Amino acid sequence: MEVLKHECGVAMVRLLKPLEYYHEKYGTWMYGLNKLYLMMEKQHNRGQEGAGLACVKLEAEAGEEYMFRERALGTGAITEIFSAVHTHYRDLSPDELNDPFYAKANLPFAGELYMGHLRYSTTGKSGISYVHPFLRRNNWRARNLALCGNFNLTNVEEIFKQITADGQHPRKYADTYIMLEQVGHRLDRVVEHLFEQCEAEGLRGMDITQAIEERIDLGDVLKRCVPTWDGGFVICGITGSGEMFSVRDPWGIRPAFYYQDEEIVVLASERPVIQTVMNVHAEDIHELGHGEALFVSKAGQVRTEQIVPEKENKACSFERIYFSRGSDVDIYRERKKLGETLVPAVLRAVGNDLNHTVFSFIPNTAEVAYYGMQEGLNEYLNRLKKEWIADRSHLLEEFELEKILSMRVRTEKVAIKDIKLRTFIAEGNSRNDLAAHVYDVTYGSIVPFEDNLVVIDDSIVRGTTLKQSIIGILDRLHPKKIVIVSSSPQVRYPDYYGIDMSHMDEFIAFRAAVALLKDRGLEGILMSAYQKAKKQEAEQKADVNYVKEVYAPFTDKEISDKMVTLLTPVGTNAKVEIVYQTLEGLHASCPNHPGDWYFSGDYPTPGGIRMVNRAFIDYMEHVYLH
Repeated sequence: MEVLKHECGVAMVRLLKPLEYYHEKYGTWMYGLNKLYLMMEKQHNRGQEGAGLACVKLEAEAGEEYMFRERALGTGAITEIFSAVHTHYRDLSPDELNDPFYAKANLPFAGELYMGHLRYSTTGKSGISYVHPFLRRNNWRARNLALCGNFNLTNVEEIFKQITADGQHPRKYADTYIMLEQVGHRLDRVVEHLFEQCEAEGLRGMDITQAIEERIDLGDVLKRCVPTWDGGFVICGITGSGEMFSVRDPWGIRPAFYYQDEEIVVLASERPVIQTVMNVHAEDIHELGHGEALFVSKAGQVRTEQIVPEKENKACSFERIYFSRGSDVDIYRERKKLGETLVPAVLRAVGNDLNHTVFSFIPNTAEVAYYGMQEGLNEYLNRLKKEWIADRSHLLEEFELEKILSMRVRTEKVAIKDIKLRTFIAEGNSRNDLAAHVYDVTYGSIVPFEDNLVVIDDSIVRGTTLKQSIIGILDRLHPKKIVIVSSSPQVRYPDYYGIDMSHMDEFIAFRAAVALLKDRGLEGILMSAYQKAKKQEAEQKADVNYVKEVYAPFTDKEISDKMVTLLTPVGTNAKVEIVYQTLEGLHASCPNHPGDWYFSGDYPTPGGIRMVNRAFIDYMEHVYLH
């Protein structure tokens, strides 16, 4: 319902055979380029503000380009960058285009290493210069570096100070540029050390180059850099000499999966992307471990290595609830379970009256949770039928038995999303009026003034769409009661690991808690938490999330009820209730992804704690006390 942006999607391809092998077997030397295109398109959901790709050619002669990059902005960026690549082949004769040896020798992007990126900005910075991959150039092939990532760092300032203390001067104060210079600096040192080693062995000229490229170990480079990064990340890189790597954060916050066979190695942010593009089974695909890196050497040797010690598992639960494609076998089950675990709370909200309740969902991401809720309701109804029949079998007449057996969970597609309208939403006074028409309803789907209407969504973060559109348009059907159900718990805290949720007053849960504090004369709690946060920041500590104190006096239901007051439009006739998933229900549904800081406030890294307190301080100083 509420579009959340997050950073980002990655894809990597490493061909392990010569281009002519793929041309002979698959009919085109563009096999690797085509696989990259498919993996990027299949991850379009992860980034629609820009896209980029980089390519390395392994067997280029001196004086010939061997590292290529293409980037573009906008929702059509994937099509644009691949179209730009293919313009290089537009004027070729059929013989030239179908000759892998000619392509290898003469054509740009005819290489063995490919890396792609899809971008959603969580920093507010935009423009082509911020689109990945970022490129660091040098006359030594091994010192050329292209970098991209799905990440957000919480300690950019510290890393910036560290690398400037080493004498570097980054061109931009942006996390990816700073990481590029940090990794690049370490790569330079490794190459210089190997050069001195080779000279001492009596090697000269291209023999030194060859030896450096054979001996270089990016594991050593990453072990000097990764321990300094605080945040959630999957960072990918390729060098001009043909080394490839991808490294994941030690908490496993951001996801990465890879597949390898004798022909190819691929990596992507989501498992079903690889399953579909490579036509392989889920069990053939490996998840990159927490703090682990995947390496493919210039010679095509594939290995993994633990770069930093694995820390407590904090894999992002929002990936499972919302971001990742629901076509993953495990994610599909988990989203269904999220819907199923809500059944008892939903039944309480409608007084167990299934005869006069219609169930539906907010298109489109909540649909799987809706199926799970349906299954849970049907199980409840079947138990109820069995109990009635067992308890009264000696009294039941045929018409009564038929009545019991004919009871069904009433389901309808009530809400319809008019996606095209989003393009034309304007700024200014007309925005809210237009936003109210993003959704439409199916008229006649409920009995007016008799039926309750239950609709499930994947999350309620800001509440703006509920207030501006959903509640008002559902009320047009004249239900007795509207129950809005969220398959995720109350989003109470910002995210600093790659999701676009960073300001306290964005969250309807926070606004509701502040309103309750005011209602009950407890505003001193806000000032106390603010003063504690300021003191901790002054002491340069990051031990305690003091924003938790804002929520502490209230139950989840009290906050949900206050949300209803804040979000129900004036003139709404139906009674409105909001039902949230519990933390216990979340963890039961997604047991392997316990990262829940946006719900619980339990941040896995010091940087997250520092930044949530900073966001609260900003709120107090610029909104509450302003």
